[in-house]
Amino acid sequence: MVAAQRAARGEWGRSTALERGRLISRLGALILEHVELLAHIEALDVGKPLKQARADAVAMARYMEFYGGAADKIHGETLPYLEGYTVYTLREAHGVTGHIVPWNYPMQIIGRSVGAALAMGNCCVLKPAEEACLSALMFAELARQAGLPSGVLNVVPGLGAQAGAALAAHDGINHLSFTGSVATGRLVQAAAAQNVVPVTLELGGKSPQILFEDADVAAALPFLINAGIQNAGQTCSASSRILVQRSLYDTIVEAMAARYQTLVAKPAIEDGDLGPLISQRQKAIVENFLSQGHDLTLAATGQISDTAPAAGAYVKPHLFCDVAPSHTLAQREIFGPVQVIIPFDSDEDALEIANGTDFGLVASLWTQNGARQMRLAKTLKSGQVFINNYGAGGGVELPFGGRGLSGHGREKGFEALYGFSSLKTVASYHG
Repeated sequence: MVAAQRAARGEWGRSTALERGRLISRLGALILEHVELLAHIEALDVGKPLKQARADAVAMARYMEFYGGAADKIHGETLPYLEGYTVYTLREAHGVTGHIVPWNYPMQIIGRSVGAALAMGNCCVLKPAEEACLSALMFAELARQAGLPSGVLNVVPGLGAQAGAALAAHDGINHLSFTGSVATGRLVQAAAAQNVVPVTLELGGKSPQILFEDADVAAALPFLINAGIQNAGQTCSASSRILVQRSLYDTIVEAMAARYQTLVAKPAIEDGDLGPLISQRQKAIVENFLSQGHDLTLAATGQISDTAPAAGAYVKPHLFCDVAPSHTLAQREIFGPVQVIIPFDSDEDALEIANGTDFGLVASLWTQNGARQMRLAKTLKSGQVFINNYGAGGGVELPFGGRGLSGHGREKGFEALYGFSSLKTVASYHG
């Protein structure tokens, strides 16, 4: 913390946006040179298939490219006011920002939060998850090679209950970014509140994809499945609920079940459809949820490869159908390769089911009806709504965040730059 505060008052705090942008862009180029190394680190650390880890490394580089280019694009405004006054606004760095990132997507989340904070001139204290800290340490090494001054980026590995709690409660932090569970998010926000520190929280979801009878099934099917089983379902924006209009219901169940039967969980380096869960603890959590689905219709399961070690934290992908919207598996975030299919009848029915959880992170609509697209996009309680797609390729330009138990605040895009800055109003009286 002392190093970060010193850097904020020193060279980095005095640097121009142009200088920061060039350095961050240089860091992005270095990341691209080390994609394979970073991908292998992430695959071995987290357990995700190599192709997914490689995409994460490329995404982290893209965040640096975007924020490096955006650093000098954040401008203030002049405001019309009384005669004799000139009023304008400035955007300034908070000072020192804290970043507590989870184990499921370390590279992507470091990119979207630390990249934006650095672009605005903040100094960062990064606390990676204890289960997956290697890519954070490699990121710091590449930042050093890119020329980031000492103290600007500080990585503090450690247990969440110790290092994470200390960071959240530290009175030297001026802004906190946390991604993780609802329970831990509450603790982080409560700790930060003691110092009246603003917090950006991204806490997870129970995100629906809604298919109407006019949906393009062939186009939708890859998104229906991949968005649920990517990273073994350990994704905050995982599509864990599939809502299907009744006239299309049997078709979707049959198509998804057929694909599920071909899914194979393999060791990360074997690059299968999915890898193991992060830990035996997470496996136990997912299996407990599966036990609560004993009263449901199991449409299909995937398989675990013979090459997977018996002691590994592997769970077969599970697809349940005919699920009531109120069922535990349709309400709680499972964070594993589990999806439920829920039938609905009308637009109003679909909207009620989709909005019928405490989460509000991501939602998707599959329909050719333009009026329905516009109407439901406005009424869905969700931070992001996708129409005839899901995730939009994860674009770094697209503000991301939720409502309700999914958290508050936005990262990614220019909204992240606004969040990692403080607005100052200057009113000059000159007569």
